[in-house]
Amino acid sequence: MFLMISRTFKESIASIIRNGWLSIATISILIMSLYIISIFFVSTSTANGILEEIKNKANISVYFKADVKEETILEAKGETEKMGEIKSVDYVSKDEALENFKKNNASEPIILESLKEIGENPLLASLVIKANSSTDYQKIAESIKTAEFSDDVSRVNYNKNRDLIDKLNSVIATIQRVGISLGFLFAAISLLITFNAIRITIYTHKQEIEIMRLVGASNMFIRLPFVFEGIIYGIAGSFVSMLLLFISLKFISPYITSAIPTGSLVGFYLGNFWMILLYQILLGSFFGVLGGLMAMRKYLKV
Repeated sequence: MFLMISRTFKESIASIIRNGWLSIATISILIMSLYIISIFFVSTSTANGILEEIKNKANISVYFKADVKEETILEAKGETEKMGEIKSVDYVSKDEALENFKKNNASEPIILESLKEIGENPLLASLVIKANSSTDYQKIAESIKTAEFSDDVSRVNYNKNRDLIDKLNSVIATIQRVGISLGFLFAAISLLITFNAIRITIYTHKQEIEIMRLVGASNMFIRLPFVFEGIIYGIAGSFVSMLLLFISLKFISPYITSAIPTGSLVGFYLGNFWMILLYQILLGSFFGVLGGLMAMRKYLKV
């Protein structure tokens, strides 16, 4: 068995070298296929990461009436935390709200001066609620209306954030649908292109395969060189594709800083380098091997 693997592996190397330009063409097609899929994967993953950050900033603030005691609000906090849809609940006292307001308006002297003239803290204590999923905010807002502490609530700012949350849910759902659809489309195109490229390679060995069949060579012995060729094509294509991917991300990053934080694309690439490389090798080898096996089925028929 080891001898057969060794011989067929050497044969695959010799075949790649012997069919120089055809091998280069096949690897080039694999490179472009892997490159397109990887570009899409990195872009989609980065966009999902940005949307996740935006989603994490979304929240509902429940403001309590000015005369409600802190103990009552903390009891309401404990009751709210029992809801399964809620990720976290933070209590913001009137003093904390005032300090945050001053920090956020530090560059607005007119607003700060007006605050001083009021003489007292006009802000309300609140609970800042974050949900496990952006789709849970509607249910949380409805639950607050019927909660035991609802009479102590002055207002809930869900309606103010509702459009943002709904748009966020819509964008996330769209990206997921588009991502899955284009992923399958690119995979199908890549497999088809690779299949045709390797089919040409196999066609050049048509007479050799027929002779091997006549002398009683097993299907495995005939297939293995092309299996190894597919794996070699996949590995070679993966490394070149990774290099092209890095160059492309480095080049386009400065032009999209308005939409994506600086270095996000390159940062994602470097942070997930080995995972992307592994997936590319597996995907490239899969395309190469499957394309080869599909292309040579007709030559292995008895």
